[in-house]
Amino acid sequence: MKVAFVGKGGSGKTTLAALFARHLANTGRPVLAIDADINQHLAVALGGSASTAAEMTPLGEHLPAIKEYLRGSNPRIASAAEMMKTTPPGAGSRLLRVAEENPIYTACVREVGPVRIAVTGEFAPEDLGVACYHSKVGAVELMLNHMLDGPGEYVVVDMTAGADSFASGLFTRFDRTFLVCEPTVRSVGVYRQYAGYARDYGVELSVVGNKVEDSTDVEFLREHVGEDLLTWVSRSGYVRRAERGTVGPLDELEAANRAVLGQLADSVDATPQDWDRFAHWAQEFHRRNAAAWGNDRAGVDLTTQIDPAFRISAPAVGVPTAVTA
Repeated sequence: MKVAFVGKGGSGKTTLAALFARHLANTGRPVLAIDADINQHLAVALGGSASTAAEMTPLGEHLPAIKEYLRGSNPRIASAAEMMKTTPPGAGSRLLRVAEENPIYTACVREVGPVRIAVTGEFAPEDLGVACYHSKVGAVELMLNHMLDGPGEYVVVDMTAGADSFASGLFTRFDRTFLVCEPTVRSVGVYRQYAGYARDYGVELSVVGNKVEDSTDVEFLREHVGEDLLTWVSRSGYVRRAERGTVGPLDELEAANRAVLGQLADSVDATPQDWDRFAHWAQEFHRRNAAAWGNDRAGVDLTTQIDPAFRISAPAVGVPTAVTA
């Protein structure tokens, strides 16, 4: 199950993504966390040191190798150089499992506490003024396109803030999206914008209230987000200490807030994996990107990479990789 955390900058989405990933790992479930935010703080939120986070190898540094590995023996892709971030899998492509050994994970995935994490990387000085951040998350989109995940397995992605997520098709790569919303007009405004964009793409969206102090905050959220409000997190001394650098054991989190993590997991587990929709939007965004810039850059028609009959088949946990075409 692929899960995104989105929301206004400062809403607490990175904190909740980290807490959720730790909850999953502590309950023995396979989980891979990915920091796809322009502000790379997920490793620290998981309990890693600043030096540990700085030493992680960004996925983007291995993008050519990632493309070559995922291409496999797919006859529709002439070379890794012709792959875009949107290239969908087809017969012969290599697929990724959440928990396995492969060259991508060996190069870029590290353990922070009980959670395995990969990062997209921060802006480098040479990027300033000449590149958008979405060029950094191309590896994430490509990996999720090729992710063979089943019920009971989780990829948790901390997305960039606000509606910037819609600058690529990455927002359609998830089974469940949690929008973290404070009880404020600005935060609700981000919800309305996100929900408005997501509605036409079948995005399964739930709102998680954060920094809730009393019943009036809950009433405010219910008034403005309606049935999308799944649950809420109260002001937390545990989180406050974590934000100051002391990430304690998860059982020190307030009982009511720990229960919220269970609600999130239950919501994800109750979400059907719609592989047909997943394939449809993968192929559609590949067509859009090919027409917009990919074909001109490659000098060939990249839409021929689409294998229209190919679908990833949802596995049971522990079952070897299998695909249908």
